[in-house]
Amino acid sequence: MKGRRLFRGVFLWAGLLLAGTGVAQVPAAPTAADTAAQQPVARGRFRQATVQVGEIIEFELTSSHAPALEIIFPDSAASFAPFEYVSRRYRPTRTRQGRSLDQAVYRLRTFSLDSVLTLSVPVTVLRGRDTLLLPTAPARVRLQRTAPALEPAAGPPALRQNLQALPVATRFNYPYWLAGLGGLLLLAGGLVLGFRQRLRLRYRRYRLRKNHAYFLAQYARHVERFTLSRSLTNMERAITLWKNYLSTLTSFNITSLTTREIVARYHHDPAVQQALTLADRVIYGNQFSEEDAETDPIFDLLRQFADRQYERVIMQEGE
Repeated sequence: MKGRRLFRGVFLWAGLLLAGTGVAQVPAAPTAADTAAQQPVARGRFRQATVQVGEIIEFELTSSHAPALEIIFPDSAASFAPFEYVSRRYRPTRTRQGRSLDQAVYRLRTFSLDSVLTLSVPVTVLRGRDTLLLPTAPARVRLQRTAPALEPAAGPPALRQNLQALPVATRFNYPYWLAGLGGLLLLAGGLVLGFRQRLRLRYRRYRLRKNHAYFLAQYARHVERFTLSRSLTNMERAITLWKNYLSTLTSFNITSLTTREIVARYHHDPAVQQALTLADRVIYGNQFSEEDAETDPIFDLLRQFADRQYERVIMQEGE
Protein backbone atom coordinates (compact mmCIF):
# COMPACT_ATOMS: atom_id res chain seq x y z
CA MET A 1 0.00 0.00 0.00
CA LYS A 2 2.78 2.35 0.88
CA GLY A 3 4.63 1.37 -2.32
CA ARG A 4 1.66 2.32 -4.49
CA ARG A 5 1.35 5.73 -2.83
CA LEU A 6 5.07 6.37 -3.36
CA PHE A 7 4.82 5.43 -7.07
CA ARG A 8 1.85 7.74 -7.58
CA GLY A 9 3.75 10.64 -5.93
CA VAL A 10 6.75 10.19 -8.16
CA PHE A 11 4.54 10.06 -11.27
CA LEU A 12 2.68 13.23 -10.25
CA TRP A 13 5.93 15.09 -9.56
CA ALA A 14 7.35 14.14 -13.00
CA GLY A 15 4.17 15.28 -14.73
CA LEU A 16 4.27 18.66 -13.01
CA LEU A 17 7.95 19.05 -13.95
CA LEU A 18 7.26 18.33 -17.66
CA ALA A 19 4.30 20.68 -17.69
CA GLY A 20 6.39 23.46 -16.19
CA THR A 21 9.09 22.89 -18.80
CA GLY A 22 6.57 23.09 -21.64
CA VAL A 23 5.16 26.34 -20.35
CA ALA A 24 8.61 27.86 -20.15
CA GLN A 25 9.33 27.08 -23.87
CA VAL A 26 6.34 29.05 -25.23
CA PRO A 27 7.68 32.39 -26.69
CA ALA A 28 6.36 35.55 -25.19
CA ALA A 29 4.13 37.77 -27.33
CA PRO A 30 5.85 40.95 -28.71
CA THR A 31 5.14 44.04 -26.72
CA ALA A 32 4.07 47.43 -28.08
CA ALA A 33 7.56 48.80 -27.39
CA ASP A 34 9.19 46.08 -29.55
CA THR A 35 6.77 46.76 -32.40
CA ALA A 36 7.44 50.49 -32.27
CA ALA A 37 11.19 49.88 -32.30
CA GLN A 38 10.90 48.08 -35.65
CA GLN A 39 9.04 50.95 -37.35
CA PRO A 40 11.07 53.25 -39.65
CA VAL A 41 11.75 56.78 -38.46
CA ALA A 42 12.62 59.81 -40.64
CA ARG A 43 13.98 63.14 -39.40
CA GLY A 44 14.94 66.34 -41.16
CA ARG A 45 16.76 69.43 -39.93
CA PHE A 46 18.57 72.51 -41.23
CA ARG A 47 22.25 72.74 -40.44
CA GLN A 48 22.03 76.45 -39.67
CA ALA A 49 19.47 78.59 -37.89
CA THR A 50 19.20 81.49 -40.36
CA VAL A 51 19.36 81.94 -44.11
CA GLN A 52 19.47 84.87 -46.50
CA VAL A 53 17.60 85.24 -49.79
CA GLY A 54 19.40 83.27 -52.50
CA GLU A 55 21.90 81.78 -50.03
CA ILE A 56 22.71 78.06 -50.18
CA ILE A 57 21.55 76.19 -47.06
CA GLU A 58 22.03 72.51 -46.20
CA PHE A 59 19.09 70.32 -45.14
CA GLU A 60 19.99 66.99 -43.53
CA LEU A 61 17.57 64.07 -43.92
CA THR A 62 18.09 60.84 -41.94
CA SER A 63 16.11 57.62 -41.69
CA SER A 64 16.47 54.84 -39.12
CA HIS A 65 14.81 51.54 -40.02
CA ALA A 66 15.07 47.78 -39.93
CA PRO A 67 17.76 46.39 -42.26
CA ALA A 68 15.18 44.45 -44.30
CA LEU A 69 13.25 47.58 -45.34
CA GLU A 70 13.90 49.47 -48.56
CA ILE A 71 13.97 53.26 -48.08
CA ILE A 72 13.95 55.74 -50.98
CA PHE A 73 14.98 59.35 -50.43
CA PRO A 74 13.57 62.17 -52.62
CA ASP A 75 15.59 63.28 -55.65
CA SER A 76 15.76 66.49 -57.67
CA ALA A 77 12.22 65.98 -59.02
CA ALA A 78 10.67 66.20 -55.54
CA SER A 79 9.07 69.37 -54.18
CA PHE A 80 11.17 71.32 -51.68
CA ALA A 81 8.89 74.40 -51.55
CA PRO A 82 9.48 77.12 -50.46
CA PHE A 83 13.06 76.12 -51.37
CA GLU A 84 14.69 75.24 -54.68
CA TYR A 85 16.84 72.15 -55.21
CA VAL A 86 20.54 72.76 -55.99
CA SER A 87 22.40 69.49 -55.33
CA ARG A 88 22.76 66.68 -52.85
CA ARG A 89 25.23 64.18 -51.39
CA TYR A 90 24.61 61.02 -49.42
CA ARG A 91 26.38 58.49 -47.22
CA PRO A 92 26.23 54.70 -47.54
CA THR A 93 23.83 52.85 -45.28
CA ARG A 94 25.27 51.97 -41.86
CA THR A 95 23.84 49.10 -39.82
CA ARG A 96 24.48 48.76 -36.07
CA GLN A 97 22.69 46.66 -33.47
CA GLY A 98 19.88 45.65 -35.80
CA ARG A 99 19.11 49.19 -37.09
CA SER A 100 20.12 50.75 -40.41
CA LEU A 101 20.79 54.46 -40.81
CA ASP A 102 20.52 56.36 -44.14
CA GLN A 103 21.60 59.97 -44.46
CA ALA A 104 21.49 62.55 -47.25
CA VAL A 105 22.34 66.26 -47.27
CA TYR A 106 20.44 68.52 -49.70
CA ARG A 107 21.76 71.90 -50.77
CA LEU A 108 18.79 74.27 -51.19
CA ARG A 109 18.13 77.97 -51.67
CA THR A 110 15.07 80.17 -51.32
CA PHE A 111 13.75 83.48 -52.59
CA SER A 112 10.77 83.61 -50.27
CA LEU A 113 10.41 86.65 -48.02
CA ASP A 114 8.58 84.91 -45.16
CA SER A 115 10.14 85.46 -41.75
CA VAL A 116 10.10 81.75 -40.88
CA LEU A 117 10.46 79.06 -43.55
CA THR A 118 9.20 75.52 -42.95
CA LEU A 119 10.17 72.37 -44.82
CA SER A 120 8.92 68.78 -44.49
CA VAL A 121 10.30 66.16 -46.89
CA PRO A 122 8.80 62.62 -46.86
CA VAL A 123 10.73 59.42 -47.55
CA THR A 124 9.27 56.38 -49.31
CA VAL A 125 9.17 52.93 -47.67
CA LEU A 126 8.86 49.91 -49.99
CA ARG A 127 6.91 46.95 -48.62
CA GLY A 128 6.50 44.41 -51.36
CA ARG A 129 4.16 45.92 -53.93
CA ASP A 130 3.00 48.66 -51.57
CA THR A 131 4.65 51.99 -50.81
CA LEU A 132 4.37 54.09 -47.70
CA LEU A 133 5.16 57.80 -47.44
CA LEU A 134 6.87 58.54 -44.17
CA PRO A 135 6.75 62.31 -43.48
CA THR A 136 9.28 64.14 -41.36
CA ALA A 137 8.53 66.65 -38.66
CA PRO A 138 8.57 70.21 -40.07
CA ALA A 139 12.01 71.82 -39.88
CA ARG A 140 12.15 75.59 -39.50
CA VAL A 141 14.73 78.20 -40.41
CA ARG A 142 14.57 81.94 -39.87
CA LEU A 143 15.05 84.37 -42.77
CA GLN A 144 17.77 86.92 -42.18
CA ARG A 145 16.94 90.20 -43.88
CA THR A 146 19.73 92.38 -45.20
CA ALA A 147 17.72 95.51 -46.09
CA PRO A 148 17.15 97.95 -43.23
CA ALA A 149 13.65 98.10 -41.83
CA LEU A 150 11.66 101.25 -42.69
CA GLU A 151 9.36 103.17 -40.44
CA PRO A 152 5.69 102.77 -41.38
CA ALA A 153 5.26 106.55 -41.80
CA ALA A 154 8.49 107.03 -43.74
CA GLY A 155 7.08 105.86 -47.06
CA PRO A 156 9.05 104.24 -49.88
CA PRO A 157 12.66 105.36 -50.37
CA ALA A 158 13.50 107.90 -53.05
CA LEU A 159 14.80 106.42 -56.29
CA ARG A 160 18.01 107.74 -57.79
CA GLN A 161 18.17 108.12 -61.55
CA ASN A 162 21.24 106.82 -63.35
CA LEU A 163 21.36 106.97 -67.15
CA GLN A 164 25.01 106.05 -67.56
CA ALA A 165 25.41 103.11 -69.91
CA LEU A 166 27.27 100.14 -68.53
CA PRO A 167 29.60 98.01 -70.66
CA VAL A 168 28.03 94.78 -71.88
CA ALA A 169 30.12 91.81 -72.92
CA THR A 170 29.81 90.89 -76.57
CA ARG A 171 28.15 87.55 -77.16
CA PHE A 172 28.39 85.31 -80.16
CA ASN A 173 25.14 85.45 -82.13
CA TYR A 174 24.63 81.75 -82.83
CA PRO A 175 21.20 81.95 -84.53
CA TYR A 176 22.33 84.45 -87.17
CA TRP A 177 25.59 82.63 -87.83
CA LEU A 178 23.79 79.30 -88.15
CA ALA A 179 21.23 80.86 -90.48
CA GLY A 180 24.02 82.35 -92.59
CA LEU A 181 25.86 79.03 -92.69
CA GLY A 182 22.67 77.27 -93.74
CA GLY A 183 22.16 79.83 -96.51
CA LEU A 184 25.70 79.33 -97.77
CA LEU A 185 25.24 75.56 -97.79
CA LEU A 186 22.02 75.89 -99.74
CA LEU A 187 23.70 78.25 -102.22
CA ALA A 188 26.66 75.90 -102.62
CA GLY A 189 24.30 72.96 -103.11
CA GLY A 190 22.38 74.88 -105.77
CA LEU A 191 25.58 75.78 -107.59
CA VAL A 192 26.79 72.22 -107.50
CA LEU A 193 23.48 70.91 -108.84
CA GLY A 194 23.27 73.61 -111.51
CA PHE A 195 26.87 73.38 -112.73
CA ARG A 196 27.55 69.75 -111.88
CA GLN A 197 28.50 68.71 -115.41
CA ARG A 198 30.73 71.72 -115.93
CA LEU A 199 32.46 71.30 -112.58
CA ARG A 200 32.99 67.62 -113.23
CA LEU A 201 34.47 68.41 -116.67
CA ARG A 202 36.83 71.01 -115.21
CA TYR A 203 37.96 68.60 -112.52
CA ARG A 204 38.48 65.85 -115.13
CA ARG A 205 40.62 68.17 -117.25
CA TYR A 206 42.58 69.24 -114.21
CA ARG A 207 43.38 65.60 -113.38
CA LEU A 208 44.35 64.85 -116.98
CA ARG A 209 46.62 67.88 -117.14
CA LYS A 210 48.26 67.02 -113.84
CA ASN A 211 48.82 63.36 -114.79
CA HIS A 212 50.27 64.33 -118.18
CA ALA A 213 52.72 66.76 -116.59
CA TYR A 214 53.80 64.09 -114.12
CA PHE A 215 54.27 61.56 -116.94
CA LEU A 216 56.43 63.94 -118.98
CA ALA A 217 58.65 64.66 -115.96
CA GLN A 218 59.15 60.99 -115.13
CA TYR A 219 59.62 60.05 -118.78
CA ALA A 220 62.27 62.74 -119.28
CA ARG A 221 64.11 61.45 -116.19
CA HIS A 222 64.26 57.90 -117.59
CA VAL A 223 65.43 59.17 -120.97
CA GLU A 224 68.15 61.22 -119.30
CA ARG A 225 69.33 58.21 -117.33
CA PHE A 226 69.46 56.14 -120.53
CA THR A 227 71.42 58.85 -122.33
CA LEU A 228 73.99 58.93 -119.53
CA SER A 229 74.30 55.20 -118.90
CA ARG A 230 73.18 53.70 -122.25
CA SER A 231 71.54 50.95 -120.16
CA LEU A 232 68.76 48.85 -121.64
CA THR A 233 67.14 48.69 -118.19
CA ASN A 234 66.42 52.42 -118.31
CA MET A 235 64.98 52.00 -121.83
CA GLU A 236 62.63 49.27 -120.60
CA ARG A 237 61.55 51.45 -117.67
CA ALA A 238 60.78 54.36 -120.00
CA ILE A 239 58.68 52.17 -122.32
CA THR A 240 56.87 50.57 -119.33
CA LEU A 241 56.05 54.07 -118.00
CA TRP A 242 54.71 55.03 -121.43
CA LYS A 243 52.46 51.95 -121.53
CA ASN A 244 51.13 52.56 -118.02
CA TYR A 245 50.33 56.20 -118.83
CA LEU A 246 48.45 55.35 -122.02
CA SER A 247 46.52 52.62 -120.16
CA THR A 248 45.36 55.20 -117.62
CA LEU A 249 44.70 57.88 -120.22
CA THR A 250 42.55 55.75 -122.51
CA SER A 251 41.09 53.44 -119.82
CA PHE A 252 42.43 50.40 -121.69
CA ASN A 253 45.26 48.24 -120.35
CA ILE A 254 48.03 47.71 -122.93
CA THR A 255 50.79 46.62 -120.54
CA SER A 256 50.15 42.92 -121.25
CA LEU A 257 49.84 43.30 -125.06
CA THR A 258 52.55 42.47 -127.54
CA THR A 259 54.03 45.04 -129.89
CA ARG A 260 51.88 43.80 -132.78
CA GLU A 261 48.72 44.05 -130.65
CA ILE A 262 49.63 47.56 -129.46
CA VAL A 263 50.23 48.71 -133.04
CA ALA A 264 46.90 47.23 -134.11
CA ARG A 265 45.21 48.89 -131.12
CA TYR A 266 46.36 52.32 -132.28
CA HIS A 267 45.46 51.67 -135.95
CA HIS A 268 49.05 51.06 -137.11
CA ASP A 269 50.25 54.52 -136.17
CA PRO A 270 53.68 55.03 -137.87
CA ALA A 271 55.31 56.54 -134.80
CA VAL A 272 54.19 53.72 -132.50
CA GLN A 273 55.09 51.02 -135.00
CA GLN A 274 58.55 52.44 -135.72
CA ALA A 275 59.40 53.12 -132.06
CA LEU A 276 58.24 49.78 -130.65
CA THR A 277 59.74 47.75 -133.50
CA LEU A 278 63.09 49.45 -133.02
CA ALA A 279 62.89 48.96 -129.24
CA ASP A 280 62.15 45.21 -129.63
CA ARG A 281 65.10 44.83 -132.00
CA VAL A 282 67.43 46.55 -129.58
CA ILE A 283 66.20 44.92 -126.36
CA TYR A 284 65.28 41.41 -127.49
CA GLY A 285 67.45 41.15 -130.62
CA ASN A 286 70.60 42.24 -128.78
CA GLN A 287 71.37 44.74 -131.55
CA PHE A 288 72.60 47.58 -129.43
CA SER A 289 75.88 49.37 -129.02
CA GLU A 290 76.68 52.32 -126.80
CA GLU A 291 77.70 54.44 -129.82
CA ASP A 292 74.51 53.60 -131.78
CA ALA A 293 72.33 56.69 -132.15
CA GLU A 294 69.36 54.88 -133.73
CA THR A 295 67.78 54.40 -130.30
CA ASP A 296 67.38 58.13 -129.68
CA PRO A 297 64.28 58.58 -131.92
CA ILE A 298 62.44 55.88 -129.92
CA PHE A 299 61.80 58.17 -126.97
CA ASP A 300 60.84 61.16 -129.11
CA LEU A 301 58.33 59.13 -131.14
CA LEU A 302 56.69 57.65 -128.05
CA ARG A 303 56.51 61.04 -126.29
CA GLN A 304 54.97 62.71 -129.35
CA PHE A 305 52.37 59.94 -129.62
CA ALA A 306 51.52 60.36 -125.91
CA ASP A 307 51.04 64.11 -126.48
CA ARG A 308 48.69 63.45 -129.38
CA GLN A 309 46.65 60.96 -127.36
CA TYR A 310 46.42 63.50 -124.51
CA GLU A 311 45.15 66.21 -126.86
CA ARG A 312 42.60 63.83 -128.37
CA VAL A 313 41.23 62.89 -124.93
CA ILE A 314 41.02 66.57 -123.93
CA MET A 315 39.03 67.34 -127.07
CA GLN A 316 36.69 64.43 -126.39
CA GLU A 317 36.10 65.71 -122.86
CA GLY A 318 35.16 69.11 -124.28
CA GLU A 319 32.52 67.57 -126.49
